[in-house]
This record gives sequence, structure tokens and C-alpha cells, in this order.
Amino acid sequence: MEQRNQQQPSAAFVGASWLALIVGLASFIIGLSNVEMALNEKGYYFTVLMFGLFAAVSVQKSVRDQLENIPVTNIYYGLSWFSTLLSIVLLTVGLWNASITKSEKGFYAISYTLSLFAVIAVQKNTRDARQRQNDSTPSE
Repeated sequence: MEQRNQQQPSAAFVGASWLALIVGLASFIIGLSNVEMALNEKGYYFTVLMFGLFAAVSVQKSVRDQLENIPVTNIYYGLSWFSTLLSIVLLTVGLWNASITKSEKGFYAISYTLSLFAVIAVQKNTRDARQRQNDSTPSE
């Protein structure tokens, strides 16, 4: 098995990734708490956000596992991608049919996209840090 030399992410990138995730999540959730819509609609958007975050992490994990020659079943890999795309479609359909202004729809779309990107970067950085920690720990 070929071992690739992986560069450790910089502290600035790690910090920027966490900041992007916090800003994206906080923006989306604060926006939900301030918007005039029924509680069940707010619950729908919150659930789509959580579903999307989990699905995006699953995609990152399965893609990275494959790159590192860790076995990933085709079912899990496919479900990860399907779930990520489904979460985006669910948000799009929900916003398309929502009775809120176009600027609010754009706000939710952007904060959602920022959150998905950021959670992938945070997961990558966490995995890189764990890998480096495991590589530097002497084996007995």
C-alpha cells in the first residue's frame, strides 16, 4: 500500500473552517428564530440542515476512506452522495415554495451552503489531526 505524504492543515485554515461552520450554523438558526413562519416549517428547515450536515460528513468520510484504500461499500458511498444531494433538493424545494422574501431565501441558501462546505472542511481537519496524532504515537 502506497503511503502518501499528507501536509498538516495550517492553524489558520483550521480556525477559518471552524469559524465558517459556526457562522453558517448560527446565521441559519438565528434566521429561523426570527422569521415569521409556523413552528413546523422551522422544524423542517432545521431538520434539513442537520440532515445535510450529516450527509456531507458521510461523503467526506467515504471519499477519504477510498483514497486511503479503506474499504467502503458501494451502498454506503452511494447513499452518502444521494443523501447530500437530497438535502440540497429538499432545501431548494422548501425555499422555492416558502412565503418569505427572495432575500430571505437567498440568505438561507447561502448560510446552508456555507455550513455544508465548512462541515466538510472541519471533518477533514479533524481527521488529519487524528491521523497525525496516531502517526506520532509510538507503537508498543
